[in-house]
This record gives sequence, C-alpha cells and structure tokens, in this order.
Amino acid sequence: MIRVTVWNEFRHEKSEEAIKKVYPQGIHQVIAGFLGQNEDMTVRTATLDEPEHGLTEEVLSGTDVLLWWGHMAHHEVSDEIVRRVQDRVVRGGMGLIVLHSGHASKIFQALMGTRTDLLRWREDGEMVRLWNMDLTHPITEGIGDYFELPIEETYGEHFDIPKPDDLIFVSWVPGGEVFRSGCTWQRGLGRVFYFQPGHESCPTYYDTNVQRVITNAVRWAYHPNVPQYVTGWTRPLPLAQSK
Repeated sequence: MIRVTVWNEFRHEKSEEAIKKVYPQGIHQVIAGFLGQNEDMTVRTATLDEPEHGLTEEVLSGTDVLLWWGHMAHHEVSDEIVRRVQDRVVRGGMGLIVLHSGHASKIFQALMGTRTDLLRWREDGEMVRLWNMDLTHPITEGIGDYFELPIEETYGEHFDIPKPDDLIFVSWVPGGEVFRSGCTWQRGLGRVFYFQPGHESCPTYYDTNVQRVITNAVRWAYHPNVPQYVTGWTRPLPLAQSK
C-alpha cells in the first residue's frame, strides 16, 4: 500500500465564501477523496493549523508520498517542519507532489534552491491547454496529446526553477503565455513532481484528467525500497589481498 498524506493550507476555504462553495470541505478532502478510491493507496490529510502543521515525525515516517497545496500563508509554515519534510524527501525517499501555488512554498524553494515564486501570472478566467510532452512517462499514462481546463489561473514563463529531469506538461493560454506546468526532479533519494493547475476558485481537482495525472504521479513518486545513507566517520575498507 502507498501511504499518502495530502497537506493543505486550508485557509481560503474557511475565509472566502466563493471558494468554500467550490471546496466546502477543503481542497485536501477532494484530493484525498479521489486518491482514496484506489485500492493500492491509504490516504490521510493534514492542515496548517494543526499542531506541527499535522506533519509530526510520526505522520511523516508513515508517509510514502506527500502532496502539498499552499498559497496565502507560506510564511506561517515553520522552518523546523520544512527541514523535517526536506529530510524525509532527501534522506528518507519520500515522494513530494507540489500543487499549483505551492510553487512559492518554503519546502519547494528549499528543494529547488531557486526563487520558485518568480513567474508571470494573472486571474482572468481564461482556459488552459496542457500539452503532453512525454507520452511514455508513467505520469501521463491515460492522457492523450493534451487536455484542456475551461477556467484556470494563468501562469507564464519565465519560471525560476532548475532544469527539470523530465518535462511532462507545457501549458498554453489564449493570452499567449506558455508555462512548464508539469516537471520532475530527483532530490537525494526522493522524487519531486510539480503540477501547476489547481487555483482555489476553480473546480480543477474535480476534473478527471487532473485526477488521473495526480494519481499517476503518486505511483511514480512512490519509492518502496529506499537504501540507507551511510554518513559520518567510517573505517577504511580493507585492501583486496593480492595474489
């Protein structure tokens, strides 16, 4: 079983009625709901206002893949928790899926080493077309050449991220922008996937293609046989006996 934790800031849904109508129980519950329908996954949720943001040592040690959605309160995430999550990814092999405005989160910046909050954006109700750049990648299984969302926040290049290991999706909007909207990286022992769609006022996470991509990404990010790092002082290896 893949042990999944869906982390959400869970602020917009409580403070803005228009967004509450789209996600009455929170974005995390919608994502947990469709992931929980898979027989190979067990799913739990965590939110910002829980003790330790819901990401205790116990929770993280029992998490194979963590999904992260944040927007208005990145600055409230404890640096200690960020280091804890980073260590689970890099040294523990936990997969991390960063969604939408999680691009500006502390954990994504820590793992990327760049100003990942730098990009073009606007909210104007445009559609978005996401082009599948790798038809053979496990994350795009069941996705055709492209899919469209009728309304989504516009993101555009330049996006300050390091060169991806795999470029999975490139999006286009009628306003002319393009954007690297699906990217993967290996960080230490862990796999990281960034997926752009998912603005809080849009019903993006009800879309079947978005659900398929996220489900595929969870399975891709799962690393069941994580080797152990050997660090610190060690004895020298014995020399092979010469004949």
